Amino acid sequence: MSTLVTVRQTTTTSTTTMNTTNNNTDGQTSIRSYGITQPISMKGPDPSDRIATDNLEETLRSYDYFESDAELSHRVDVMAKLDGLVRQWIRDVSIAKNLPTETADTVGGHVHTFGSYRLGVHSKGGDIDTLLIAPRHIDRTDFFTTFVECLRRQPEVCDLHAVEEAFVPVIKLVFDGIELDMLFARLSLPTIPSTFDLKDDRILLNLDQRCVRSLNGCRVADEILDLVPNRETFKATLRAIKLWAKKNGLYSNALGFFGGVAWAMLVARICQLYPNAIAATLVHKFFVVYSKWEWPTPVLLKAVNDPQYGFPVWDSKSNPFDRHHLMPIITPAYPQQNSTHNVSRSTQKIIVDEIKRGLEIVTQVMSSKAEWKELFIGRPFIERYKHYIILLLSAPDQNQYVEWSGLVESKIRLLIGSLERNPYIEIAHVNSEKYTPDANVFKQLQHPNETSTDPKKTPETNGNHSPESSSTNGDQQPSSSPSNSNNPSTTCRGMWIVGLQFRKANNVHLNLTEDIRTFVNIVERTAASSNKNRDNINLEAHYVRGRELSNVLRKQVSSNQSPRSVTTNSIDEKSENLKRPKLDSTSSEPGSIPDSDLESPAKRLKPDTIDESSPKPSE
Repeated sequence: MSTLVTVRQTTTTSTTTMNTTNNNTDGQTSIRSYGITQPISMKGPDPSDRIATDNLEETLRSYDYFESDAELSHRVDVMAKLDGLVRQWIRDVSIAKNLPTETADTVGGHVHTFGSYRLGVHSKGGDIDTLLIAPRHIDRTDFFTTFVECLRRQPEVCDLHAVEEAFVPVIKLVFDGIELDMLFARLSLPTIPSTFDLKDDRILLNLDQRCVRSLNGCRVADEILDLVPNRETFKATLRAIKLWAKKNGLYSNALGFFGGVAWAMLVARICQLYPNAIAATLVHKFFVVYSKWEWPTPVLLKAVNDPQYGFPVWDSKSNPFDRHHLMPIITPAYPQQNSTHNVSRSTQKIIVDEIKRGLEIVTQVMSSKAEWKELFIGRPFIERYKHYIILLLSAPDQNQYVEWSGLVESKIRLLIGSLERNPYIEIAHVNSEKYTPDANVFKQLQHPNETSTDPKKTPETNGNHSPESSSTNGDQQPSSSPSNSNNPSTTCRGMWIVGLQFRKANNVHLNLTEDIRTFVNIVERTAASSNKNRDNINLEAHYVRGRELSNVLRKQVSSNQSPRSVTTNSIDEKSENLKRPKLDSTSSEPGSIPDSDLESPAKRLKPDTIDESSPKPSE
């Protein structure tokens, strides 16, 4: 049963009062308000809202969104085991550093969670983001040496990867079937009490930037939960918005969309504006409010506060860089940052358009003219555009593939930014889903002309070899390709797809060679600076027409599948269906783009073959 709250502003501050009637008490009781403004509405749910909310939850369950009690219990057990392991490790390291045994027994140290698991909205099979908090005599070197060794000795641990050089250093592992990301923060305290409050800004005193960044996830999650009027209603709403965002390709901070924390803050703000509403109404209001939001007005859950501890805080008035953010959503914990700084002009337009489309659907749902499942049907990416660039990565083993895949994905937004600066490109849209093509498709993409059945087709145009392709490998012969030089069954492959929408113009020659060359150079230089192994690594870019891409991927990338039929859009789940028409952009005149958005037969896409086999970090 929802509790109705009557709010009225009593001062120019955020102080509010609630009229409370008890059996023998009449009067006003001061309560806490939420957000930087007064609520838009205090209306509670009516019977139709409750029916719509019940239908929404039933729809989410049809997508196998929720874990069983046994699965939830298993996660709790895993976290308890990990916390015990951490406490024992801290004790052992403390003794090794000559602390008395009685002191080592009491220094404390904990594992905290953040992200979707901490917010209570993780989906079935999702990973858990964790933070190891240690006292001041335990340092990061200990974390990446003796703690990693401790983890390796555990029979429940597998797929262990330590990424010490990352912007936020992390250990990735699987513990008894549960994927974990572990961060580390050392506080400037001799002991860590069990009642420790992470929201206290004073814990950041005398910490380095890496520790502050590591603590940020936990501090933000705790603040979000503390800033919503009703946690259960918030969770129910966020589950729906997260599923909608994922189904519509809007869930990826690295690729310029919104990450989990950004969506959580958007939902939390709606909860503040409608504190007595329940999930169905809040989902509707989510689309109403943000379809009309005047970006770049920032979304704030609380006023920005700077205690002057020396860490930069988001401020569009004094910081010119912050002023250029397109869709700022500001984290509520100090030091406040924009969680959506990766948003580009293209992704902003895509997000806004999808929110407006979502509003139309939800309005129909709330009027009983549509069902909730229609909200979670995304538009197939391969039918959105007429032109695409495909990025292909191959690696000889899983470890190299994981390293390079993360590197490529972290840099794709730079390619998108470069494409957006082209005056003839209106939208450059990278699909948030990454695909894993089988060996046959990958070979066709690498050597499209070898399998062409039309002898009139030639791989050369205007003196350029294979104008639709660019590669890190200067040698494009089959013998040097990773997919040929390694066992196809063990070679790991990934593919990212970028859709292009052109502005209407006439008689334009479009050459994207330099954009792709720059992107490849950045990836190569970053790999060289972090000493990544590039043996048998191949990164390529190819142009392909939309209709040809559709022929290959239509059955794998359709978002219109019924619940439970496919849990992911990865190609490798049904790779046998990919042995179909090849992705061959030379199936008509090489380099030309017929049926162009430019409506011009003279328009051409001509990325030349690039020899990046010998990267030059100094460039």
